[in-house]
Amino acid sequence: MTSETLETDSAGSGTPPDPVRPVARRRPPSAPTALGLGSAMIFLSLIVLIPLAAVLWKSAGEGPGFFWKSVTTPDAWAALKLTIVASVIVALINLVMGTLIAWVLVRDSFPGKAVLDTLIDLPFALPTIVAGLVLLELYGADSPLGINLAYTRVGVAVALLFVTLPFVVRTVQPVLLELDRDMEQAAASLGAGNWTIFRRIILPNLLPAMISGTALAFTRSIAEFGSTVLISGNLPFKTQVAAVQIFGQIENDNTASAAAVSTALLVVAFVLLVALDLVQRWGSRRG
Repeated sequence: MTSETLETDSAGSGTPPDPVRPVARRRPPSAPTALGLGSAMIFLSLIVLIPLAAVLWKSAGEGPGFFWKSVTTPDAWAALKLTIVASVIVALINLVMGTLIAWVLVRDSFPGKAVLDTLIDLPFALPTIVAGLVLLELYGADSPLGINLAYTRVGVAVALLFVTLPFVVRTVQPVLLELDRDMEQAAASLGAGNWTIFRRIILPNLLPAMISGTALAFTRSIAEFGSTVLISGNLPFKTQVAAVQIFGQIENDNTASAAAVSTALLVVAFVLLVALDLVQRWGSRRG
């Protein structure tokens, strides 16, 4: 069969030949994109990367032996242990109560709901030192409630709870708002109970946001200073948190030791954020 016959058959069949698709070529970034990326990197470097690098350089300037000695001194080690343990407890409480508050704000209707929703953001807007003063007046020696938590570890935990509660609420709340209620109604029509619906449908959708909010609450807790400096009383080996201990080192002109303790907190936060990212990637791969 000749090429002319093939062309005749193709034309007679009415089937147009397949068009030749051009090969997609990757275009270089446009000027606005390159300008935006450069501006973002410069701003990020000036605000975040360079200051963090300066702290790391200061802590490592005296060598690994000095770093380890600064972190493991009795007062620094006690402050680190109290900070991390209290932050873990606070993060777990926020995980439960923050999710519950988000659920109430989204799924329930009651008088004053808008006011409560606004008050959730109060710790974001209120200076933390003012929050510490308010907590000291409310739970101090002259407490109108008859509860004295001043200069105790429980008082430190309450201060951390106050400043970190919005993180879980504000990460879980948008997910609840976008959750498809039809799936829950379909499961209920098939005989599933409330607990089964929550465990099989709602919880898998909320879990990434719950984990993210909990991690943010933890990292915020280990760095908290203002709300704890008053109610804790800054008692070494008892209520002194790491941020206040770092401040004391700076006041004593011991900036290298302060940088070492700061680096230890930075490493803890960085490890947690990396672990969170790995968990989220694993969850996205599993669908």
